[in-house]
Amino acid sequence: MISTKCFIIGGGPAGYTAAIYAVRSGLEPVLFEGLQPGGQLTTTTHIDNYPGFAEGVDANELMAAMRAQAVNLGADVRSGVVKSVDTSSRPFKLTLDSGEEFSAESIIVATGASAKYLGLPSEDQFKGRGVSACATCDGFFYRKKTVAVVGGGDTACEEATYLAGLCRKVYMIVRRNVLRASDAMRLRVEQTPNIEVLWECNTQEVLGDAEGVTGVRLRRADGSTFEIAVDGFFLAIGHHPNSDLFAGKLELDDEGYIVTVPGGSATSVEGIFAAGDVQDPSYRQAITAAASGAKAAMDVKTFLMSVSGK
Repeated sequence: MISTKCFIIGGGPAGYTAAIYAVRSGLEPVLFEGLQPGGQLTTTTHIDNYPGFAEGVDANELMAAMRAQAVNLGADVRSGVVKSVDTSSRPFKLTLDSGEEFSAESIIVATGASAKYLGLPSEDQFKGRGVSACATCDGFFYRKKTVAVVGGGDTACEEATYLAGLCRKVYMIVRRNVLRASDAMRLRVEQTPNIEVLWECNTQEVLGDAEGVTGVRLRRADGSTFEIAVDGFFLAIGHHPNSDLFAGKLELDDEGYIVTVPGGSATSVEGIFAAGDVQDPSYRQAITAAASGAKAAMDVKTFLMSVSGK
C-alpha cells in the first residue's frame, strides 16, 4: 500500500490547481485523473473567458498546460480511476480500478459534474462543433447568429436570456406547454423580444455538416416534425455532480453536490475536502473551479498542520 499526505481525485481545473498548490506546500500530492483527464472543459474547444489569454485559448491546451505545470513542480499525476474509498477513519484507504491501494492523510475530491445530454447520436457527433452545455463558455462564438436552447427551467431561461444578448435569435425548445422556471425568470424570457419558445417540442436530431451544426429536427406533441435552422445547440437540462463514489459517506445536497463549509472546502468528514463543480451547483466555470482547487489545497495544509501539531 502506498501512503501519501494528500490524495486528489479528479484531473480538471480544480484537481490540477489543487495539485499545484499542494506540491508547493510540501504535501507530496498524488492525483488520479479519472475517466476524463482535463475534465468537462475538454468537451468544448476555444475558451475566451479564462484570464491571461488575450486571444483566448484552446481548452485541451489549457488543461494540458495545467497538468504539465503540476507535474513539473513535482506532483505525482497518474491515469486511473478510484473505485472505492474508506472514509471511516484516517488515514483513508482508497482502491483503484487496477486493484492498487493507497493510504492518504487527506483527500481532495475534484471529480466535477457532468452536463446532462439528450442521448442523441447526433449530439455526440457535433459536440464542440455547435453542441454545447455552457452558454457562458461558448456563447461568444455565436454573436449575431441563431441558436437553440433545450430546457424549460431556471437554467434554460438564464442561458437563453444570456444568449439573447449576443445572438440574433434564440429558440427555446420546451417539451411541456409551460416553463418550470421561477416567475422572475419566466418574465425575463417573455420580455426578451428575440427569444421564441417552441412549446411541446422534443429534439429528434441535431443536423449539421462538415462545418458543424446547421439545424435541429423537432417533433411536436401531435407527432408531426419540422426543422429550424440554427448555428448552435445548447443543452440546459441540468448537471449531475460526479459524487456517486461518496454517496452515504459525505453529506450531499438534494441534487448530489458535496456540501462544504461556507467559504471553504471542508466536507462533513474531517480530512476530506471538495473543490470544483462537484461542490458548486451555481457557477461551474473553469476559473471558479481552479480557485476552489487552490483553496482546498490550502485548507489541507492548514488541517494537516493542526492535527500534527506543527
